Amino acid sequence: MGRTGIGALGRMLVRLVLPPRCPGCGVPVEDDHRFCASCWSSLHFLGPPWCAGCNAPFEFDRGEGALCAPCLKAPPVHAGVRAAVAYGPVARTLALRLKYGRRMGFAVTAARSMARLMPTDAELLLPVPLHRWRLWSRGFNQAWLIARALSDHTGVPANGEALVRTRHTAPLRGIGGSRRARAVRNAFAVPGRAAVEGRAIVLVDDVHTSGATADACVRALLAAGAASVTVLCWARVLPDD
Repeated sequence: MGRTGIGALGRMLVRLVLPPRCPGCGVPVEDDHRFCASCWSSLHFLGPPWCAGCNAPFEFDRGEGALCAPCLKAPPVHAGVRAAVAYGPVARTLALRLKYGRRMGFAVTAARSMARLMPTDAELLLPVPLHRWRLWSRGFNQAWLIARALSDHTGVPANGEALVRTRHTAPLRGIGGSRRARAVRNAFAVPGRAAVEGRAIVLVDDVHTSGATADACVRALLAAGAASVTVLCWARVLPDD
């Protein structure tokens, strides 16, 4: 038996002992990064028709260039927030197991679903950065893992150093939108303009909630000369959620 045959046999034995499991509930599935039928059917995949300003999904097509009420009132600084799925039980489980359960392979699972929403003009992928102390305590940045997986899948280059978090901020969970915005104001910076100047940037994150962190990142990138910044994430909290 040649090396190829031995390798195939080894992979088959591994799959028998450690079969691929659903990222949502853990039951055995046919292949890596696949959800079981129950978890798959419960996911709410997002896409057009959506608001031309923020990409919030519409129940029906309102026509080209249609904006939602919040965007009519205050146009966003970003070029849209594109999310693979709406935040829900299965989407939350994947995000938490990646972020806190150290299931880093789930970054590829998320990226595969996000790739279909990659802007056609995308030139550079940047993760939402962690402060160095948070990165040290956790050991990795889940947004960077997703960005690298997206880069491998789409060919769009990724850079984990072009945007940095300059100061530690308290967790934003449980505080209102205005307090979130104040907490992250001026918390991000671009060390060198050359990396982003004139480029269409895609800002990568795992979950988009109030948008305070993403907006602070976008403002820093635009101030450094980025042509546009689109936010791309695994899950998005919708108003009804």
